[in-house]
Amino acid sequence: MEKNIGYWLKNLDTLLESAMDDALQMTRREWQVLNTTAHDARPDELAPFTGIDEAVEQLTARGWLADGRITEAGRAAHAGIVERVAAFRQQVSEGVTPEEYRATVDVLRRMAANLDPAAV
Repeated sequence: MEKNIGYWLKNLDTLLESAMDDALQMTRREWQVLNTTAHDARPDELAPFTGIDEAVEQLTARGWLADGRITEAGRAAHAGIVERVAAFRQQVSEGVTPEEYRATVDVLRRMAANLDPAAV
């Protein structure tokens, strides 16, 4: 039996979480918070995601965040992690053309909008 989109979405999400944790030596959520704050945004902009508070706590404990803002140590860590993220993204998208990637994202965005028009 052919597996549906829900299966592949959940399977990919699970694989991304695990592989990203291994590749970056931090959780995917910690990376999202660190990257968001490195671009002068606040972690609360990631509110739709679970685990943000825990990620902020972990990054604060590492000295990479203070009062929800990135520290100099956090900026230095971010600079090194960016390279690992690029390599990770390359690995994940191997064999996928830029056009296929954009088309996939567009289809998923439209499907999400069908369920929650305010979300997109």
